[in-house]
Amino acid sequence: MSKTILPGSTIGILGGGQLGRMMALKAREMGYHIAVLEPKSDSPCGQVADQEVVSGYDDLDGAEKLASISDVITYEFENITHETARWLEENAYMPQGGELLRITQDRFVEKTSIQHSGLKVAPFEAVNSEEDLQEALKTIGFPSVLKTRTGGYDGKGQWVLKSSEDANTLEFPEVPCILESWVPFQKELSVIVTRSVTGETTTFPVGENIHVNNILHQTIVPARVGDAVKNKASEIGKQLANHLQLVGTLGVELFLDDSEIYVNEVAPRPHNSGHYTMEACETSQFEQHIRAICGLPLGRTELLKPVVMGNLLGQHVNPLMENISAIGSAKLHLYGKDEAKQNRKMGHINFLAPSIEEAIERMNQLKLWQ
Repeated sequence: MSKTILPGSTIGILGGGQLGRMMALKAREMGYHIAVLEPKSDSPCGQVADQEVVSGYDDLDGAEKLASISDVITYEFENITHETARWLEENAYMPQGGELLRITQDRFVEKTSIQHSGLKVAPFEAVNSEEDLQEALKTIGFPSVLKTRTGGYDGKGQWVLKSSEDANTLEFPEVPCILESWVPFQKELSVIVTRSVTGETTTFPVGENIHVNNILHQTIVPARVGDAVKNKASEIGKQLANHLQLVGTLGVELFLDDSEIYVNEVAPRPHNSGHYTMEACETSQFEQHIRAICGLPLGRTELLKPVVMGNLLGQHVNPLMENISAIGSAKLHLYGKDEAKQNRKMGHINFLAPSIEEAIERMNQLKLWQ
């Protein structure tokens, strides 16, 4: 049963990372209080929360404390244990539920569910051993990608196999995996879709994503593809949202291969490729998520201006600080993380301009990403 959670109420957030931080900041603008559950204190989200519950994601005592001080619970991190999610679903108000978490925590289950929605994914097989791998390669062939079924992000837990030599020399990770066919894509796209507790659904403008070393480097909006592709990508987002009975926000990563679009992965939360919405859209993905879980009308998602979002990694922070005036009118977001480690996501910058070309040039002029 859906509820309307009014400003002045407390939103509990599972996970204390940057997504929770940006969610919390927007919710506080709207008049909500924030509680966060995270294993360590002074997390990015904890720094802007009213209350911190310092607890592991698998600690039911912590979940119970979060529930006792929250009017509605959401999550910014999908690796919440199934037991914790189920307890909260049964004993608190967590309108997103635990089923989508269960689906997206396992790549085999996720891809099977996407197939059942009628959408295309790259051919894949479950692989649990070196023998399974050799058998699956007879069907999937080369090039292909071996991925762990659970965990892994930004390229971690993934191995590209270009030949039988790669497969024979690979040290099998000894955990359940999938083997997936390589899609020779022309572009990587993404769409952010939000579905409210009332069933109201919106999508944000389609983004074009460029990765470096398997980490998102920049998102370009509007994507440099035709309107037919953009419309198809948005429809894919809506189709998935309805099939999965989504409540909240879903980031949908896509491969464009000629005229075909394949779903690569989904994330049941605000997404890195949606950070451009913070200044470039009438409503940000974070405000839209809060509206969705609280039962408020969803906001308009029109793009106000072309934009390029650039991720700031650990190695970019000191050069940025040494030349901070060079950002000009660009919009800087830092996440409050305690240590700037190599390739760790520390923040992002949104470059808005009258055209995509000018936005890209403004990003290049900063010379952080050489």
